[in-house]
Amino acid sequence: MLARRFTIVCLLMSLFGMFFAILVAEAGRSPRSWDEANRMCHLACPADFRH
Repeated sequence: MLARRFTIVCLLMSLFGMFFAILVAEAGRSPRSWDEANRMCHLACPADFRH
């Protein structure tokens, strides 16, 4: 019973750790990549999708 609880706690903590790592990685991205992607989309996307 104790091993089962320990396993569940470890799995939940690893899921939380992965979620936290994703948040930190997203926050660490440079905002310039979004500007370049937006500019490329305006060049490549049809005019109907531009708002």
